[in-house]
Amino acid sequence: MKYRDYFDLSAYQISYQLSNIVWEVVVKWDSFAKRTVGRQFVDAVDSISANIAEGFGRYSKKDKVHFYRYSFGSLKESMSWLEKSFYRKLLSEEEYHVIKDLMDKLPKEINTLIKYTNEKLER
Repeated sequence: MKYRDYFDLSAYQISYQLSNIVWEVVVKWDSFAKRTVGRQFVDAVDSISANIAEGFGRYSKKDKVHFYRYSFGSLKESMSWLEKSFYRKLLSEEEYHVIKDLMDKLPKEINTLIKYTNEKLER
């Protein structure tokens, strides 16, 4: 399968959806929660799709994979912020599960993207 743009990547589509959901939740928090946990949560989640897009725009296989791995690191950071947000009662149980379900899909999607890039691109 050939991908014309990063929008075609399921890893990007899921991470983009995730970032918008997190944004919609965090903007409703009080100013202290937004300024402390919320800002970092949103930054980390936004970084997942941003790094996938940036990696897609790179020319070498090594550069692409490098940014896809950054997105994986941002996912792990986002998972940490998710747990802190839930523990601190900033998220409802429903919000927690919606966000967690999307996050749980991403490791496989990102690893598939890395594997595809390593196997299908020449350099």
